[in-house]
Amino acid sequence: MKMLSSLLLTLVAGTAIAAPPATGDGMLEKLAQGGLTEVEAGKLALTKSTTPGVKEFAEMTVKDHSAALEKVKAVAAARNVTLPKTPSEAQQDTMKALHARTGAHFEQAYLAAQVKAHEETVAMLKSEIASGQDAETKSLARELLPTVETHLKEAYRLAGKEERAAEIQSP
Repeated sequence: MKMLSSLLLTLVAGTAIAAPPATGDGMLEKLAQGGLTEVEAGKLALTKSTTPGVKEFAEMTVKDHSAALEKVKAVAAARNVTLPKTPSEAQQDTMKALHARTGAHFEQAYLAAQVKAHEETVAMLKSEIASGQDAETKSLARELLPTVETHLKEAYRLAGKEERAAEIQSP
């Protein structure tokens, strides 16, 4: 169990953002990479998970992140921002680690990664709303935040972190 905990910590720590949350065009780039990762991870969870709640969560994230990605692409196109076409190196490492796991070990790693990714995205969106300089990206952040908070709340719940889930106000 200690080894699994250590592996999960390494998996989650590898996806952490060292710098302050991105705003503006940087936020668009991170949202695009995150969206690509979430869709891929959700599809993987649909094939590997055996728990109905995790499968439902994965379906929700695939649907919602696909839709959000289209919105991000539209704002980026209007701003003439070229978005990354692949997840970041850290996100790719997370996906490799998820592919290597099965059963309960997969679900634990998947949920840990979902919690971490959604915590980071909530922080980034709130930062954009509070201090972003562009009306379009601030508006996008306001639009996406409730969905990302819903995902975070559900990821907490599925990961057994009910107290953390209760802290999030329902949109």
